[in-house]
Amino acid sequence: MIQNNLNIAIYPGTFDPITNGHIDVIERANELFDKIYVVIAVNPNKTTLFSEEERIEMAKESLQYLPNVFVESFHGLTVDYAKQVNANTIIRGIRAVTDFEYEFQIALMNRKIQPNVHTIFLLPNEKYTYLNSSIIREIAKYGQDVSDFVPKIVLNKLKEKFGK
Repeated sequence: MIQNNLNIAIYPGTFDPITNGHIDVIERANELFDKIYVVIAVNPNKTTLFSEEERIEMAKESLQYLPNVFVESFHGLTVDYAKQVNANTIIRGIRAVTDFEYEFQIALMNRKIQPNVHTIFLLPNEKYTYLNSSIIREIAKYGQDVSDFVPKIVLNKLKEKFGK
């Protein structure tokens, strides 16, 4: 068995699309971990604006300046992916108390399934606390400027999707 001395984390999410709030959490995590996998969750029961490939492309381009951050997709349980890449931590971003309630339940279930994988909650910069992908999609759909909230590639992809 190969011994893993790296402190590896995963940051799972739909990232439809990735926002500056997500990137802020990843930058904070980057100070704590040797390697981070940003895991694009694929849920066949969830309708997304962007395809799996588009979400991967946007995340990779947005995070290319962080050499120890890798972007992949995964079909299945987050804890199974963590085990697959020898990650010992799942990162979750928390914006509000309502986020915590849901994330707390998931974290406890993940710990039950995979006791050696821990969940940590990171707070984004306060300027991103109200920000989420759904709000970004809605604002962009109506032609409003979201350039303060998303990387340039995401801004361009949103304009393509909505013809603005």
